[in-house]
Amino acid sequence: MCAKPLVYVLSDSVGETAELVIKAGLSQFNNGEYDLHRIPYVENTKIIDDSIEMAIEKNAVIGFTIVDPELRRYVNEQAKKRNVEAIDIMGPMLDSMERVFGKPPRLQPGLVHKLDEDYFKRVEAIEFAVKYDDGRDPRGISRADIVLLGVSRTSKTPLSQYLALKRLKVANVPIVPEVDPPEELYDIDPDKCIGLKISPDKLNDIRKERLKALGLGDQAIYANMERIEEELEYFNKITEKIGCRVIDVSNKAVEETANLIMHMIDEH
Repeated sequence: MCAKPLVYVLSDSVGETAELVIKAGLSQFNNGEYDLHRIPYVENTKIIDDSIEMAIEKNAVIGFTIVDPELRRYVNEQAKKRNVEAIDIMGPMLDSMERVFGKPPRLQPGLVHKLDEDYFKRVEAIEFAVKYDDGRDPRGISRADIVLLGVSRTSKTPLSQYLALKRLKVANVPIVPEVDPPEELYDIDPDKCIGLKISPDKLNDIRKERLKALGLGDQAIYANMERIEEELEYFNKITEKIGCRVIDVSNKAVEETANLIMHMIDEH
């Protein structure tokens, strides 16, 4: 019975890319059974020499993703010299792309990992915005990067989602006269809180359109001017008590408001 293939995976980063490619190849042989040992953060020839010695001793194959051209050349030369099978996963691809694109590669290890990390941070922020939307769980207030406050129809939810795409964790809290705001609002840094202010007339128009979209008459208390002014007055009291900054969103697109918020956060 044939022994399971043994592969040493060398990388100047964590080695995930090399391992995935090697596993894909190994799956075509020996029912996909193999032993694989990852050797990450290869930064010098000593690690390469030791790896080649182990490969000779164990009759193993080497697969590697190394972007440094000198270290990559060293692996290929030493492996050939010592009669060890070494699979250069990154080198031929970088050489071909350099010819096609007409410019040299950046030669920075771990860029794929950094891109993946950025992606997962964005997904995490989006999930956070959904979980802590519209005051569903006040525990999100202390965990958020930004907390948005506003009466109904001040774009709290779309703003939360837009900012989540920028990897910011956002919780939003509706301000309603009949409901006391969560106590957590008064315990966090007021610089994390941003109030969304809107003019009574603009809010009245938005709410009337919302009622029409729902097939309801625009005379409901939701769009009543007296009610709107009551809500906005209560909003002003809450934001003053918290001491947070306020943005007038009356005539601003979501993107414009989001850019203002990000600028505030950067300044802070």
